[in-house]
Amino acid sequence: MKTITLLGSTGSIGTQTLDIVANNPDKFRIVGLAAGNNVELLAAQIRQFRPSIAAICAEEKLPALKEAIADLDYQPILLAGDAGIVEVARYGDAETVVTGIVGCAGLLPTIAAIEAGKDIALANKETLIAGGPVVLPLIEKYGIKLLPADSEHSAIFQCLQGVPKGGLRKILLTASGGAFRDWPTEKLAEVTVADALKHPNWSMGRKITVDSATLMNKGLEVIEAHFLFGLDYKDIEIVIHPQSIIHSLIELQDTSVLAQLGWPDMRLPLLYALSWPERIYTDWERLDLVKAGNLTFREPDHKKYPCMQLAYAAGKAGGSMPAVLNAANEQAVALFLSEKISYLDIARCIEWVCDRFSSENRSNPNLDDILVADQWARQEVLTATKNLESHPKIISFR
Repeated sequence: MKTITLLGSTGSIGTQTLDIVANNPDKFRIVGLAAGNNVELLAAQIRQFRPSIAAICAEEKLPALKEAIADLDYQPILLAGDAGIVEVARYGDAETVVTGIVGCAGLLPTIAAIEAGKDIALANKETLIAGGPVVLPLIEKYGIKLLPADSEHSAIFQCLQGVPKGGLRKILLTASGGAFRDWPTEKLAEVTVADALKHPNWSMGRKITVDSATLMNKGLEVIEAHFLFGLDYKDIEIVIHPQSIIHSLIELQDTSVLAQLGWPDMRLPLLYALSWPERIYTDWERLDLVKAGNLTFREPDHKKYPCMQLAYAAGKAGGSMPAVLNAANEQAVALFLSEKISYLDIARCIEWVCDRFSSENRSNPNLDDILVADQWARQEVLTATKNLESHPKIISFR
């Protein structure tokens, strides 16, 4: 039986992970749970899975959480705040920590788990996008396994099983194209928040759904793939695949191409990250190729998806620039969702911030450098909103 700690237990990744645990009680046991601010759901999860430790990030809600489980015949250690999440991440005998916390908030708990010698089922992009220069040396130092738990990188990881060292030639990341894949580019100036949240294939949180619409999610995955699999950016390509049946592909040195297919279901990559190298039987709907029908592909439109180019430029710049890109995107998307900037302003804000940071970028940042760059970028987005009209469109970042 594998022991698991789950960070972000009340979010989409968390609830699907717990669904897997509930359906495989002989294979997985929960040691720790950490959540953001959903007291009711976290209390229910504590009741069902009986972790040894739990934390809620919203410190003011700790009394309510204690009251919600006061009648239990056992009492887990209950903590709160960012420090509490970090303690859960490093706690006890958990073999694997599932990192489902969204955004750069997941970086410090993930580092704490690595330093405690725990394997990571990685569902938090920012761990590598922002923290790659720091995290990769720690993985090597502590000898832990980093297993991708999102669909695209899990697909690549699955395809690589059995491929000899040096056999990988190219990665092809598939993208649904998001809410606007069939919109003419000139219509994007009219986009509303409601429009951007209508993903054609997936049901996800608001922020990631907007990232899918801008294709920033795929640009961030390019950076993550670079750190996970060691390929140059020129060897990582994005292709639009509207049906979302092929989750990504790899090309080998002899031009053979391998793909991983399945219905859009985040539980499958989560299960593989938890069970690797084993395969666990499930009663989930099997892929029917006849039912799936035609599988189509097309090149992404660079004018429609400028965020994709921004991500490539930030990745190639290296250092703290990916952290700046990620933080600027988070802040810009939040402003868009609150209707303070337009949809097209998301990319403009990100470009402004990255351009301003280019002269300060450090090639070998430490953790403090990355955290400072992250906070600077979030604040700089507010400056960017006042200067977008005068900003030249360059996408270079040096």
